[in-house]
Amino acid sequence: MGTPPASGARPVRVGGSAGSSRPGGPGGPGGPGRPPGGAPRPSARPPSRSRAVYRRRRIVVGILVVLVLLLAWPIGLVVWANGKIQHVDALTDRAPTPGTTYLLAGSDSRDDGSVGDQPDVTGARTDTIMLLTAPASGTPSLISLPRDVPIDYPGQGKVKLNAAYVYGGPEGLVSAVEGLTGITVDHYVEIGMLGVENVVDAVGGINLCWDTEVHDPESGMEWTPGCHDVDGAQALAFARMRKADPTGDIGRQLRQRMVIQAVMSEVKGTDVLVPGTQVKLVNAVTGSLVTSTGTGIIDLGKMALTFRDATGPNGYQGTPPIADYDYRGDGIGSTILLDPDGSALMWQQILDGTLPKAKDAEG
Repeated sequence: MGTPPASGARPVRVGGSAGSSRPGGPGGPGGPGRPPGGAPRPSARPPSRSRAVYRRRRIVVGILVVLVLLLAWPIGLVVWANGKIQHVDALTDRAPTPGTTYLLAGSDSRDDGSVGDQPDVTGARTDTIMLLTAPASGTPSLISLPRDVPIDYPGQGKVKLNAAYVYGGPEGLVSAVEGLTGITVDHYVEIGMLGVENVVDAVGGINLCWDTEVHDPESGMEWTPGCHDVDGAQALAFARMRKADPTGDIGRQLRQRMVIQAVMSEVKGTDVLVPGTQVKLVNAVTGSLVTSTGTGIIDLGKMALTFRDATGPNGYQGTPPIADYDYRGDGIGSTILLDPDGSALMWQQILDGTLPKAKDAEG
């Protein structure tokens, strides 16, 4: 006979019932939720907290990648653009004057094939001479210097201003402009005719207005009064036309500034934020520019901002005061004689930033 169990004790069952400890039973090591050996079965998906951490990490990594690209693109664009700019020795050792001044020269060279109106003309001249100044404070200005202003050039005597480029190249022109104005040039920028076409086309064309009918075969300008959307070739003809204008070089200078202002208006548009447009614009600009040694893409960017300000309501654009549009007293043909007192005052106002703002002059 067996010994009866102590009072209150549960008897041990030996069948394969729910409470059995036999291997393979529902409650045993091989039961539901446990593989053989008793170890927990691994889950097919990580716990919800782990998934949330994983998602956050992916978002952070994505943001970092975007930030790196946003920073790397403009830096890379600047480095690439700087490497494309052509440089030339152009600046003098003249003592600096206040503010920052850029001398803009438009070369009329036919060597690039962009203009075929005078195939017998070789070399280059500067029919466009502009002084762009950002003063230390006050009014930024864009001043067109008439190419036919008489000057004294070392070793040549009396010559017209644009002849300084023929005799001395960019440095000769810079020196002549500094002697004429008393303003030191900090950056020299030269652009050829083909460059004007390329820049206008790179921004998708510009809108220009002129209230006179023009048929000028020499420049190629064909115009009906009013405003028209134009491409690069038409903009170049608009900027070059002189002989069909009764005001001659003065009218041409006005149209040149109008082209610049129209390009600046297009550059302010959101389209230039598109990388493809930026590359196209940089190619157009750097492919046709020659700048003074040390003038890089950042300086050109600052120049563009100064252009925008000088041609806006808070800037000043124009020409120096003129005493005689057909002066012939120097033996070099018809020249444009500046008013000595009025022009001297203008040079000082440029440096002081005290030229009248466009909005004030209009009012």
